[in-house]
Amino acid sequence: MTDADRGAADRTGADTAGAAPATTAHPTALESVDDIEWAVRLLADTPTHEGRDPELLRRWARAADEFGSRLAPLPCAARIVERDDGLGQGLLARYTSRPPTVELYTDTLALAERVVDDRGWRAWYPPGSVRAAALAHESVHVHLHHGPARAGLKRALGHTALRLGRLRVPGHVVGAEEIAAHAHARTVCGLGRSPLLLTAALAEAVAAPGTGPDRRPRPARREN
Repeated sequence: MTDADRGAADRTGADTAGAAPATTAHPTALESVDDIEWAVRLLADTPTHEGRDPELLRRWARAADEFGSRLAPLPCAARIVERDDGLGQGLLARYTSRPPTVELYTDTLALAERVVDDRGWRAWYPPGSVRAAALAHESVHVHLHHGPARAGLKRALGHTALRLGRLRVPGHVVGAEEIAAHAHARTVCGLGRSPLLLTAALAEAVAAPGTGPDRRPRPARREN
């Protein structure tokens, strides 16, 4: 999640990196929701999109997903910091731009791995892929924040913020960068499903009784 989108997410209490779309689905039904529908739900639950046509949200979701999946593998150019206080903040990973830093939350990563095993999703999310996907996800935020690719995402979305005669100014779609980052992580890490599915399951696991700060693994903080 970027600094620009974080304010909107904070107002809804959304998780980041991914940002988990709100879900009322029964746990056993999560996997029946396809990846694009999870992306649509992410947009629908994002401030500024209230009341938008669901088909418009679906077009944006597909465009962002295609954009992210076509990005070449990206090295993470930011400093990487590992922390162990993600569950209490609802965070798995986060990119901050000043200075460029990717924070990985080891307690949430560990819970995500347990969720994968508990749900029998290991074929979709192989061992070690959750951390790799988190890094790949945040690398997209680094790439879009510091390079010209953000304009390409806006063009792919086709949203117009302003039109003056023949001049068209592409608009920012809040949440689209998250979808692109998830799609990129799914593609480059060879995942069977989008990380959006896993973050929805993770949100349920965090809310379950017995999952709290006292149950979190607490590895030492490490900087790379």
